[in-house]
Amino acid sequence: MFNKVSKFFSVFVLVLFAMQTHAITRLIPAEPQIAATAYLVMDADTGKIIASKNEHGQFAPASLTKMMTAYILEYELSKGNVSEDDLVLVSEKAWRTQGSRMFIREGTQVRLGDLMKGIVIQSGNDASVAAAEHIAGSEAAFADLMNQHADLLGMQNSNFLNATGLPAKSHVSSAYDLAILAKAIIQDFPQHYGMYSEKYFTYNKIRQPNRNKLLWRDKTVDGLKTGYTDEAGYCLVASAKRDNMRLISVVLGTKDEEARARESQKLLSYAFRYYRTHQLYESNVVLNTTKVWAGETDQLRMGINESLSVTIPRGQADKLQATMDVERIIKAPIEKGQELGKVRVTLEGELVKEVPLVAMNTIPEAGLLKRIWHAIMLFFSSLIG
Repeated sequence: MFNKVSKFFSVFVLVLFAMQTHAITRLIPAEPQIAATAYLVMDADTGKIIASKNEHGQFAPASLTKMMTAYILEYELSKGNVSEDDLVLVSEKAWRTQGSRMFIREGTQVRLGDLMKGIVIQSGNDASVAAAEHIAGSEAAFADLMNQHADLLGMQNSNFLNATGLPAKSHVSSAYDLAILAKAIIQDFPQHYGMYSEKYFTYNKIRQPNRNKLLWRDKTVDGLKTGYTDEAGYCLVASAKRDNMRLISVVLGTKDEEARARESQKLLSYAFRYYRTHQLYESNVVLNTTKVWAGETDQLRMGINESLSVTIPRGQADKLQATMDVERIIKAPIEKGQELGKVRVTLEGELVKEVPLVAMNTIPEAGLLKRIWHAIMLFFSSLIG
């Protein structure tokens, strides 16, 4: 933690990507006009929002709700609480659920793995209810679980009342929240993410297509979910990866199936064309070594817990600068992971990213004699100024 009395100073200034020194500054056009009630396009690695409108507004999410249903299934699978081979008994409520369906039959048993595909690929409301009942005992209890996960993910403008997205008063989410959820699905459970790009799924001899038209139009698109109700309009959360840059787009409230695909493609094309993500540092790499007082050892290694990447306009990488601000006096004991400063990345003087600079190793407090000696040295050092 920063000592309020201490003044901080810049330890290093690193000019990154100098090979582009003579690059000509590229002009960035205005965001494309998107025919949607709300939208955004976000870099999945950095969380940078490249273009947006009404991204925090609360709207009916329709079947985009099933992203949270699928996320919870993936979470429970990762914890070993359920298995894809679990046989789920289909209740009358699940069987009678209206809207898009997987066509499971009351009283039959269905593999949980098949229900997952029925939820993600076929957007089955019946599959969503059956899975919710299997996980939590009832759809109402599952909705409570959905809201708990939403809170943990930081989805501040979401409230779930069911597992399907069928219309219900105060069942809402936002474009930003849905992007955060998509990011979690992609990054937290990569072993399941391939399911979101499957174009067809057959169950009970009924073959149904994935409603995400971008899977057929753009080979870089590999997810995620469509939605529609009269209240919500036509919605789509999509993701694509090109040249190690992954984007997530969200459009809510478009007029038809074609519009949601077209407007999503416009967002993705704009962001890929005019922006680029650069990884500056990997995680757990030593960035600096500094003096430690009153410790068993006198040198502390410092770095960052997570890899540091930034999303900036193309052609601007040579203008990036990174500084490390470190506490002036660091005293033992020091715990591994303890925050002792900041790494700040700027572009032409504007802050782009700031992350904690942390201790890479633990340093216990020294013995009494060394502590006394270092205290004397620090006293005279302070007098010198």
